[in-house]
Amino acid sequence: MSAPLRPVFENLPLAPVLKAVGRVAQGAGIDAWAVGGFVRDALLGRHVTDVDFLTVGEGSGIELARRVAAELDGQTVHVYKTFGTAAIRLPAQSDSDRGHAGRGDLVLEFVAARRESYNRNSRKPDVTPGTLEDDLRRRDFTVNALAIRIGPENLGELVDLFGGAADLNAGLLRTPLAPGITFDDDPLRMVRAARFASQLGFDVHEDTLAAMKRYAERIDIVSAERTTTELQKIICSPRPSTGLEILFDAQILHRILPELTDLQGVETVDGVRHKDNFYHTLQVVGNLIDALGEGTAAPANPDSEWLRWAALLHDIGKPATKRFTPGAGWSFHSHEERGARMVSKVFKRLRLPADERMKFVQKLIRLHHRPVSLVDDDVTDSAVRRLLFDAGEDLDDLMTLVRADITSKNPRRVRRYLRAFDAVEEKFREVEEKDHLRNFQPPIDGLEIMETLGLKPGRAVGDIKKAIREAILDGIIPNDYAAARDYMMRIKDDVLAR
Repeated sequence: MSAPLRPVFENLPLAPVLKAVGRVAQGAGIDAWAVGGFVRDALLGRHVTDVDFLTVGEGSGIELARRVAAELDGQTVHVYKTFGTAAIRLPAQSDSDRGHAGRGDLVLEFVAARRESYNRNSRKPDVTPGTLEDDLRRRDFTVNALAIRIGPENLGELVDLFGGAADLNAGLLRTPLAPGITFDDDPLRMVRAARFASQLGFDVHEDTLAAMKRYAERIDIVSAERTTTELQKIICSPRPSTGLEILFDAQILHRILPELTDLQGVETVDGVRHKDNFYHTLQVVGNLIDALGEGTAAPANPDSEWLRWAALLHDIGKPATKRFTPGAGWSFHSHEERGARMVSKVFKRLRLPADERMKFVQKLIRLHHRPVSLVDDDVTDSAVRRLLFDAGEDLDDLMTLVRADITSKNPRRVRRYLRAFDAVEEKFREVEEKDHLRNFQPPIDGLEIMETLGLKPGRAVGDIKKAIREAILDGIIPNDYAAARDYMMRIKDDVLAR
């Protein structure tokens, strides 16, 4: 089935590029199409970051890429012979173009139409040349199996062999072939279904979701890196809970992130129940996104990615620390510390970075209950100082997470909690104004301790430095150089004697 959609594509800012590629293809006798995600996003009015061009019959995608590069003022062609593909990166011409392309340059990718066949123990297909129908048939979802002609005279003539346009209008994710075939061939497509649902706000067709449940264990053959790439896109989407619930319902999340699915469920003892911490977590992530102002179709701010991870994992220590005490009810004492320690294992399994980003997630999980303890009116300045010191430059992110962690369905209770945290932040400001503890560095460093006291590097230097820090945090001395040096001279003999 085909239909003209010329106005949609001719009005795009990148229409001149499409027509140029079509003109070059026509002049070379190459049958070329724009396919996949570009067509989908253009029809949805979404930002376009790249365009996939498909060549059919005579003339390879690499050949067309080279001809197009020459036409476009000698742009550089990046050829990937192993995959039979080529790419051209075009710099954004203006701020408006850059905005349309989505925070960067426009990438044109070229490949010849192909047919794929799969070995059941691998995601890597055997590839042979194919027709346009062969290539569209092998794609993951009907909304990604749309193609348009790019000839200069007929730009936008749509080819829709599997009802993708109707599914696009209905906001529905459905596979071109029987879903069992699609997912058995490439199980990563099941996670991609959840990702597209989160990014586009679409529903997964009931037959497609049923097949995801049947083939859930097939996700085990996919590398952790590929699975995590899709999981990252879900977490950074406008609606992470949508994709995570789909993966949960399909029993796929249990295999990818069991620490999260272990939170699901409610237990009742003596008529006392605790909340479902899985769905609580999804709500916390949603609250966080609302607080950041990122609940739109635009990509998440990269700076919020690891804050989102902290929200997702903030309660993973609860199953191991859950206790019921008659008369007191349920408790999860020290679940923050337990959860923070679990993060390194999660990151290692998912091939996430074991660097400052992981430490940031651990830090926020470890600290996320500390502000609650500062709500009381009689809290000491010492307790406030210690949280200021421990949170450092991440205090604002911590308080964003703490506020997102309020998921009560009682509006009065929510307002009461928020007012309490407003008061806590006022305490932070008052103490910070007096003691200047944000990003605290001791007034006297280890080098000066060694030079003043004639010490060599060793435990005694660290002990003296720690004693000075603790004295400042406890309010024994002010946070200034003279007081710190005087205190060092008073305690040095006792410390060295120990």
